[in-house]
Amino acid sequence: MVQLPSYAPDLNPAEGIWSLLRRGPLADVAFTDDDHLERTLRRGLRYIQHRPHLIDGCLAGTGLTLTHQPTTPRRDQ
Repeated sequence: MVQLPSYAPDLNPAEGIWSLLRRGPLADVAFTDDDHLERTLRRGLRYIQHRPHLIDGCLAGTGLTLTHQPTTPRRDQ
């Protein structure tokens, strides 16, 4: 886990994701209702999800890296 300052948009990978959405599926769209907005957001996020190089680019812009750590199965209590 990396502790970020309270306001550091340049260090926040989510800002890169929002930037991709704003320049892509959300660009120049007048949403007709909440469902239209939600469908468009989901479609855009799904597009990004299936293109790891886009996510890697958002991380690279922050200088942060992900390290894969094996997970242990959670036991229900």
